[in-house]
Amino acid sequence: MTDLPPATALPTPAESPDGTTAEGEAEAKPEVGVGPWEGEWPVGEHWDPDLLRDGDRRNVVDQYRYWKHDAIVADLDSKRHDFHIAIENWQHDLNIGTVVRTANAFLAKEVHIIGRRRWNRRGAMVTDRYQHVRHHPTVEDFVQWAEGEGLAVIGIDIFPDSVPLETYDLPKNCVLVFGQEGPGLTPEVHEAAVATLSIEQFGSTRSMNAASAAAIAMHAWVRRHVFQQPVA
Repeated sequence: MTDLPPATALPTPAESPDGTTAEGEAEAKPEVGVGPWEGEWPVGEHWDPDLLRDGDRRNVVDQYRYWKHDAIVADLDSKRHDFHIAIENWQHDLNIGTVVRTANAFLAKEVHIIGRRRWNRRGAMVTDRYQHVRHHPTVEDFVQWAEGEGLAVIGIDIFPDSVPLETYDLPKNCVLVFGQEGPGLTPEVHEAAVATLSIEQFGSTRSMNAASAAAIAMHAWVRRHVFQQPVA
């Protein structure tokens, strides 16, 4: 007798809008997070009594389960990295939420929104509650802030004078700036940047998604300054 194919290869019953299958059986939904604390409660100011009692369903790593929100932010602040992220927002770019989420994952110092103050937070998956976000109404305001902080402005985009990110020695104290989907970086940011970097591509598309480019650039900084990997 031959073995059956993997379960994922077998047809599955169609699901109805109310979450039941064609046979009327309710489909099990995976629970997110953890339930109420079992056993004697831990002692410490960082523990949240409501979460200990009711469970913690937030999108946080296990280290921060049952912690108060302010305690999590304070702990993150004690070990944030030295790079900042900025993204231009002149046309309500939907990538901003994803950039904020990635900046939280790589523990950026701050995220800066240049242009419109309002941005779509859906892609951030609530990580903006743990990530410092600063608004700059104009490029000029942003550049003045960066100069005052002693941060090198590094643009990420494809220009004739762009140099490869893969071989550029990213400064430790810098702010990586990304343009919005489509138009990319404005001429004002391009002019203010000490360098503009491009990400090597090998396919047919002219450019990649802004949020994807931001993730690659952040990881390049982490490889260089957290893991001390030399630049080729």
